[in-house]
Amino acid sequence: MKKKFMILLGIVLFVLTACGKDQAQEAITLKDQTGNEVTFPQDKPSAFFFITTYT
Repeated sequence: MKKKFMILLGIVLFVLTACGKDQAQEAITLKDQTGNEVTFPQDKPSAFFFITTYT
């Protein structure tokens, strides 16, 4: 049962990644913790991560 689930999950992930676009059409702009806007460049790969806190 677990093997069938993993195969099905792999097929679904393959189909979802095949339907995606290679590059974003617009620049990605996010706000940091102080409210400043940060824009990620589209001409080269970049990595970003989020750290969230709950108060």
